[in-house]
Amino acid sequence: MSTDYAIRPLTPDEVLIAVDWAAREGWNPGLSDARCFLSVDADGFWGGFLNGELIATISVVNYDAQFAFLGFYIVHPDHRGQGYGLRLWQAATAHAGDRLIGLDGVQEEQANYAKSGFQLAYRNIRFGGPIREALKGLPDGEQSTSLNELTAEVEAFDRAAFPAPRSKFLSHWLTAEGHVARALYLDNELRGYGVIRPCRSGFKIGPVIADDAEIARALTSALLRAVPDTVHDQDVFLDVPEPNSAAGELARDMGLTPVFETARMYTGPAPKIAVDRIFGVTTFELG
Repeated sequence: MSTDYAIRPLTPDEVLIAVDWAAREGWNPGLSDARCFLSVDADGFWGGFLNGELIATISVVNYDAQFAFLGFYIVHPDHRGQGYGLRLWQAATAHAGDRLIGLDGVQEEQANYAKSGFQLAYRNIRFGGPIREALKGLPDGEQSTSLNELTAEVEAFDRAAFPAPRSKFLSHWLTAEGHVARALYLDNELRGYGVIRPCRSGFKIGPVIADDAEIARALTSALLRAVPDTVHDQDVFLDVPEPNSAAGELARDMGLTPVFETARMYTGPAPKIAVDRIFGVTTFELG
């Protein structure tokens, strides 16, 4: 390992490089993801620089005083296996202090994450397939309403299904360029909300947080029907937590098939959240 190796937070332009690397690794980030991610913790994205050149990235984003999420852990292929990634990991995780840290890691790295104190909570499974085919397995009815800003009601609804408050993130996520957000009310009561966004390849739906499978199905239908007909031949992806069997059933009813999976892990006991209400994970990079 060279001694001319420096570790520091990334600038916003360098975060765009990290997003490009994630795309190269097959994570298929959204087109507006970087700006949304930076809204949570501007000092949460780190890089390792060898002779001034970026060769490794990681994010450890602090949501609040208790919870952080780790992602974008990538070392350039030319520099793997030389200890650069480990040094960056150690420096970046120190940014989280004594917070509980979560991550979504590829299955083959699960043992390495366990060595750093992470415990498996459950698997997340990415389903994918053509939008046109997915719509055939969904209801036609339009029951939802546009969600153009973060309301206190939506924030409280989301909080039950996420380990920390994330108002800054959601304020950007709901309104980012290309994102479409919908909410579903029954008898003037919020029963679910969701977002669809354009990605490097196709579209992703996430989050979808709903009281039950019927609400989730109606929301997913509304989100997909918000996509122009001209792109219905493109793929849509839905990431679902394996313990929520109803979410997996919804994906299969849409004709989607598993294409990728991650291990959701935490540095301590898994936080008590309503996994049975999560029908679409927001993002593997930020939870």
